Amino acid sequence: MGTVKISFDMTLDGVFDQMDKWFDPGDPGLQRASDELVFGADAVLIGRETYEFFREYWPTQTDDRGFAAHYNALPKYVASRTLSGPLDWNATLIDGDVADAVRGLRDRYGSLISHGYGELAATLMDAGLVDEVRAGIHPFLIGDAEVRLTTPHPVGLRLLGVESYDSGVIAARYAPR
Repeated sequence: MGTVKISFDMTLDGVFDQMDKWFDPGDPGLQRASDELVFGADAVLIGRETYEFFREYWPTQTDDRGFAAHYNALPKYVASRTLSGPLDWNATLIDGDVADAVRGLRDRYGSLISHGYGELAATLMDAGLVDEVRAGIHPFLIGDAEVRLTTPHPVGLRLLGVESYDSGVIAARYAPR
């Protein structure tokens, strides 16, 4: 049975948006962590908003590590109530119950990754389908922002490991209790 890893980045005060103010894609530590996650993945699980943003961004990217080419080639499964298929960018719309679909995908793939912590992540967590949560915590405070880390109910996690990078970013890995 495959694993599901959720990965996201946020500021110290839990903000996900306004990334142009605080996210540094050139951080070598973050690049290593992203490489480990993405090159080890067999498929991607994403929600509609992430899909719409990523499908515009990633197909135009290139790099000397092969990261963009690998990410673009991965099969992607999109959870959405508003999109209709077929989808582009090597993506398939999840039809029906998301938790049931992901259970089937876990039987099919060794490692599935999901980006962000929105409705899809909460659904996966509620269904007991998350094996690992990876949070990149950036040394930045936004203050008054609308988009923050939220969850519909408390979720207990246990620490698997922590790395810190020269940029001040802390990468924490957790598993559900």
